[in-house]
Amino acid sequence: MKISIDTHIPFPRQIVYATYRDKLTELVRYIPDIRDIKVKSRKEVDEIIYTVNEWHGGGEIPIAARALLSEDMLSWLEYNTWKQTEFVLEWRLETRAFTEAVYCAGKNYFLEDGNNTIIKSRGELTIDPQKIHGAPQFITGQIARVVEDFLGSKITPSLMQMSQGVKKYLEKS
Repeated sequence: MKISIDTHIPFPRQIVYATYRDKLTELVRYIPDIRDIKVKSRKEVDEIIYTVNEWHGGGEIPIAARALLSEDMLSWLEYNTWKQTEFVLEWRLETRAFTEAVYCAGKNYFLEDGNNTIIKSRGELTIDPQKIHGAPQFITGQIARVVEDFLGSKITPSLMQMSQGVKKYLEKS
């Protein structure tokens, strides 16, 4: 599944980029589907910043998926590489459930649009049924589809909410 969303924030790129990178824990109150974000690590090397964040989402797991999914699907680790000179964020998510089977990664491009910022988020979500352990082989394809549908239904709205949260945060600052 391809991830592709463009958002517009009416603030300069440098401020938007720095807010995404440095104010993440303060943005939680502006993101309805996120309960908590913890910064696990942060390391700066030259012009690149590496961060690991632990996210705890909210919301309900659909009834049809509850037999296959647990609350663990609402928490994940996010590995980020912030390339300051390019205004690019490379990210990879690691789910708590079906960790080996889920691949989700992408890039956010922070582009100038006058005195505004356009964020182009591009990524990919794939589930490898061969790497789903603990279930009979004949249903792993079905499990993969349910997990991909569930995660796919969360990622795009979360990216949109994140941008809206940054906008609200900057308006109040």
